[in-house]
Amino acid sequence: MKVWVNGQILPEPTAPALSVNDHGVTVGDGVFEAIKVVDGQPFALTRHLDRLARSATGLGLPPVDDALVRSGVAAALDGQDLPLGRIRITYTGGPSPMGSGRGDAPPTLVVAAGAMAPHPTTTTIVTVPWPRNERGALAGLKTTSYAENVVALAHAAERGAGEAIFANLAGNLCEGTGSNVFYVVDGELRTPTLDCGCLAGVTRALLLDWFGGVEVDEPIEVAEQADEVFLVSTTRDVQGVSRWNDRELPAPGPVTAEAALTWRKREPELLGV
Repeated sequence: MKVWVNGQILPEPTAPALSVNDHGVTVGDGVFEAIKVVDGQPFALTRHLDRLARSATGLGLPPVDDALVRSGVAAALDGQDLPLGRIRITYTGGPSPMGSGRGDAPPTLVVAAGAMAPHPTTTTIVTVPWPRNERGALAGLKTTSYAENVVALAHAAERGAGEAIFANLAGNLCEGTGSNVFYVVDGELRTPTLDCGCLAGVTRALLLDWFGGVEVDEPIEVAEQADEVFLVSTTRDVQGVSRWNDRELPAPGPVTAEAALTWRKREPELLGV
């Protein structure tokens, strides 16, 4: 793995890099993107950088320097042989006084790139008892405030599942900790709208464009009784769900398999773009 911080490659990936009072460390005041790498090329880089900029704006951080981020990505990838990898871009409020208020130091920008193991083609999920707040200040933003997801994933792991699924305050299906959810009811492929408070997933948007599906907000119980379920994300692509809570599901089901095939065929279009 190689790590680039504020214009410099670290001598070692674990070398000291951030101030102890960096606002991203002390209060989670930061945004990030995870980007898949295929044969050394980032996938859908422009779409991810556009979302990074939107998240930064939503959090009130200074505008992201697109050219600087791209130079960091190139530097972090340079010299690495990555048939399958992941880039992590983190952008924080920078060194700040202790407390929630920001200081006047410039932001911190980190780009790390390294190898990634492929996800299995199927997984299991559980619904967690804590709702997403679709009306919250961070709804729909990809921020570094991920403690809620850590707790939810631990809850899922204790129950033998690989992903945790949230309803929102309205009781409608929202999202996973790091994934969007698609499900099939009476042959119709559905996924929640962005109004539910879920992240505007890059993979979600591409799959809707390339494969189709209906965006609808409805009670999570409808999805829990679906004929097929699959998750999508940057690292999962299209991943079938074989069990939701205690209910077994076909995985991958026929719609899931067709969606995954479409994804594999179209993915090369956005390598390096």
